[in-house]
This record gives sequence, structure tokens and C-alpha cells, in this order.
Amino acid sequence: QVQLVESGGGLVQPGGSLRLSCAASGSIISRYVMAWYRQAPGKPRELVATISSGGSSNYADSVKGRFTISRDNAKNMVYLQMNSLKPEDTAVYYCNAYLKSSYWGQGTQVTVSS
Repeated sequence: QVQLVESGGGLVQPGGSLRLSCAASGSIISRYVMAWYRQAPGKPRELVATISSGGSSNYADSVKGRFTISRDNAKNMVYLQMNSLKPEDTAVYYCNAYLKSSYWGQGTQVTVSS
């Protein structure tokens, strides 16, 4: 079992930056594929970024060049650095861990608005 807790969300102006954090407990996540998803009101949950156990990352086209996913296995942490934020990035952001089973955090709200 893996428990995930996200933090770092909030209100930011367009063009601003936020760094989301995901703290994992209950299991060492070094072997897990970690990911960030987001869900905007009235829309399905979508994949934002993934990072493999080896550190390879992939991004949705909508965030390429603006978002960076990283992990610190020693701290059991995963991060999402979000730059050049746009109003369409507004959503609840969820951390996910996958290794045979999938685990989710409770989400953190990101609102991009002037």
C-alpha cells in the first residue's frame, strides 16, 4: 500500500509558477512509475506527466516545455515544477503511483487567474 499526499497548489497569475510536491509513505517508491494527472471541472482526468523508476519522463503535449516532473527516491518524493502557467492549467492535480496496482492522492487545487 502506498499513501500519497499532494501539496503546493494555490492561486497564481497567468505566467506564474508553482511547484507541486507529492509525499509518499507506506512503501518505497523507487520502483514505481510516478505520475501527475489533473482534472478540470466538467472534464475527464488527464495525464500530465510521468517519470519512470529510471528517471525517464514524458509529458502531455499541452505542458511540454513548461512543466517538469522529478523524483527524489531517497526522500520518497515526487515533484511537478509548473512554469508559464495558463488559465487552462486550472485543475485539481493528483499524484499517482503505479506498480502492479495504482495509488492516488487526494489532489491539490491549482487555479490560474488574474
